[in-house]
Amino acid sequence: MSVQRAFLPDSRLHLQHGPIDLVIEAFGPLAEVRRAYWQAVQAFDGLLEALTLELHLLRRPLVDTPPTLYGPVSRRMLAAVWPFRGLYVTPMAAVAGSVADHVLAALLKERQLAKAYVNDGGDVAFHLAAGERFRTGLVPDVTAPALAGLAEIPFEAPVRGIATSGAGGRSLSLGIADSVTVLAADAAAADAAATLIANAVDLPDHPAIRRAPADSLDPDSDLGALPVTLEVGALSDAEIGHALEAGRQRAYAMREAGHIHAAVLSLRGQFAMCGTALSPELTETR
Repeated sequence: MSVQRAFLPDSRLHLQHGPIDLVIEAFGPLAEVRRAYWQAVQAFDGLLEALTLELHLLRRPLVDTPPTLYGPVSRRMLAAVWPFRGLYVTPMAAVAGSVADHVLAALLKERQLAKAYVNDGGDVAFHLAAGERFRTGLVPDVTAPALAGLAEIPFEAPVRGIATSGAGGRSLSLGIADSVTVLAADAAAADAAATLIANAVDLPDHPAIRRAPADSLDPDSDLGALPVTLEVGALSDAEIGHALEAGRQRAYAMREAGHIHAAVLSLRGQFAMCGTALSPELTETR
């Protein structure tokens, strides 16, 4: 399992090691971009090994006393989930976003870039200079990637991270959302919030939803024996709306507490919004 470093045909930088798969792009003077990419490569080297050393702590659910962590990515993960310790959550809920934030910070150090981003499997950390904008797409179903709309995030917006979670994605989910996309101050915060909001989009004990203990699917899962979603059968429009509303209430609580800027929730072609709309085709109903 060696580190892979390569430039894609469109000149974006691709870094991959085990489950971490980054696509990086920077904009600015050529010399600055080259130095920035080298800094990203240096930050990436050894990152997975450092995380592995602390996995036994990162997979544990939070309690009143935070674990003592040493790695910079591990500490980002803990900081992102700590505000939500009243729920069942482990630092692993923010791993992809934290990696993206860490590599972006290295990319930007002492560099003059107009715009840059680090995309870790759909969880994105980005940088904007004054006057710049970042465009992102809305994917309503993580199992069938297709854009349902676009959003432009200006420099002035308090958003520098985007994350999407849902049943059927890269990680196991306690909920049934097709997708939950969150905009937040950084990618780690967006990642943690998207995971927890997606968990809340649910219909407990519904006969059409098939579940299994997380550890029966992955013995190393940080969710332990909690029942995760395997399959969602037929649901009525009212049931879909009820599940989305449960998730939206969690999103509103996070927004009111200042943890996120906006969220869009999707299930079976229906949407729920919280905060600024992420797509011109979608409007908030509350």
